[in-house]
Amino acid sequence: MTLGIGLLGCGTVGGALVDLVADQAELTIRQVAVRSTTKARSAGIDSSLLTTDAAAVVARDDVDIVVEVIGGIEPARSLITAALKAGKPVVTANKELIANCGAELLDVAEEAGVDLHFEAAVAGAIPIVRALRASLRGEKIRRISGIVNGTTNFILTKMTEEGADYSVALAEAQRLGYAERDPTADVEGFDAGAKAAIMASIAFSANVVAGDVYHEGISGVTASDIEFAQRLGYQIKLLAIAEQFNADGIEGPHSVGVRVHPAMVPNSHPLASVRDSFNAVFVEGMASGELMFYGRGAGGEPTASAVLGDVLDAAAALQQGGHRPTKEGSRLPIMPIDDLPSAFCVNLQVTDEPGVLAQVAGALGTNGVSIRAMEQHDIEDSETARLIFITHAAPERQLRQTLAAFGELPVVQGIDSVLRVLGE
Repeated sequence: MTLGIGLLGCGTVGGALVDLVADQAELTIRQVAVRSTTKARSAGIDSSLLTTDAAAVVARDDVDIVVEVIGGIEPARSLITAALKAGKPVVTANKELIANCGAELLDVAEEAGVDLHFEAAVAGAIPIVRALRASLRGEKIRRISGIVNGTTNFILTKMTEEGADYSVALAEAQRLGYAERDPTADVEGFDAGAKAAIMASIAFSANVVAGDVYHEGISGVTASDIEFAQRLGYQIKLLAIAEQFNADGIEGPHSVGVRVHPAMVPNSHPLASVRDSFNAVFVEGMASGELMFYGRGAGGEPTASAVLGDVLDAAAALQQGGHRPTKEGSRLPIMPIDDLPSAFCVNLQVTDEPGVLAQVAGALGTNGVSIRAMEQHDIEDSETARLIFITHAAPERQLRQTLAAFGELPVVQGIDSVLRVLGE
């Protein structure tokens, strides 16, 4: 039995998917919805299959599975809803849609008795969604830490390995096609935030949306920050972190913290060695321990590979007459960034005179922040010194209060940088 696919969108991912489906005897592309039927496309795409009527593609009787790769919220949400209500499983690579409307669409799919697949919405070819939904379905997951944006990882790799400034590394990423002309979604953490929301929703059976995620990008990271991090034995990475608190049975309500920000990763941590545009997701479970998923996180062919895997899963379910029940989710409390604990690396310029360390330590102690490691460097031809210290984990609010206290100390000439530290 050959199953028909209705493809919504035929850009980089859609075009690559057409080529992959050509090698699958049990699948065929029935029709492809595009914005323009006159646009030049690869030779593998039959122009007779193109149409601008996406709703008609969804409604075709010979379309068994709908694949959506057009992106955005609308019309994707309406088209996917229509397909699900018609009893057709849907495969999507749309991270923005799943991060904002995933719970709603999963409810529609469950009511219709069909599947909604979205492996390609997170980290391209890396099978993290399938692992969380299936293999780790019964696992109590404490934390997920991921490098899930290839553009920012490429930029930080350039800054680390070549000493390039941020602007120079960004320009190179744009020249090579890793970064868009407007790179805001990538470099300010919004892309990674959408993926973090999806992973948190699955891992913790929680309804987490993109707006719940704290975002902080890499545009403020300097070559000096990277140099000092390396000297201390760390690499700076843009991390998407989702954590569940009280997941191990501690008395009290469960809550979820989800954030995206640059962080210093110890050289000994597997995420520290992830270079260029590669992605990786590090999962910490109570029974499974530590798991690492690594691979190409973007690009037409890797993403299309993940889409095809979902299509084959949907096809198998159709042929067997069943579907995968949705893991029930609830709206757990979202912890604000001020309450989330982290270790920090603080880089201060201070007056080079006796008693400075005691005053700095006093401000830290007053606000409940303790020092794990510290070093001091004289600044050449200057009466100031650089004081760098890493704290033990403390709530963000207490660190902010400490920084405010530093600002009131005459011996503190400036706060050059503050970076969170992974590993405690």
